[in-house]
Amino acid sequence: MNAGDIIMSESHLLKCELAAEILRSSGTLHLRVTGWSMLPTVWPGDTLIVERVDSAELMEGEIILFSRERRLVAHRVVRNQGSAMVTRGDSMTTADSPVQKNEFLGRVQSIVRNGRCIAPRRTLGAGERAIASMVQRSEVAARVVMGVYGLLQVSDQTV
Repeated sequence: MNAGDIIMSESHLLKCELAAEILRSSGTLHLRVTGWSMLPTVWPGDTLIVERVDSAELMEGEIILFSRERRLVAHRVVRNQGSAMVTRGDSMTTADSPVQKNEFLGRVQSIVRNGRCIAPRRTLGAGERAIASMVQRSEVAARVVMGVYGLLQVSDQTV
């Protein structure tokens, strides 16, 4: 790791902490997605609109934002056990370790993609499950899916 990596890493960590504090204080956060653990529901470049809610209100299938190891993670609730929630990214093969109440930040109310606001569904459709399954099994498949998505985005912008 070089000095630039350390500075960028510290900068990223500070941004995550600031975003979490904004959500705690104002109740709403707009967060741009960089990862692909929630493919095909959430794509890199999407913006999540997250609202602070009581964790007791959460239902299985909803997408939540939580903070872990100074990072922000948006994953789907697999099981709400009251004191903790089990979550998993749609394109991940295993569940996360349980999310404790002090890690929970809020629920994803909507996803903004290409200027459109999308309400997240609690279940995946058949096509979405097939894409998630491909991405779970192969990083090469994930890169192909991302490449095709990128090409579609470019063609949408040129039309």
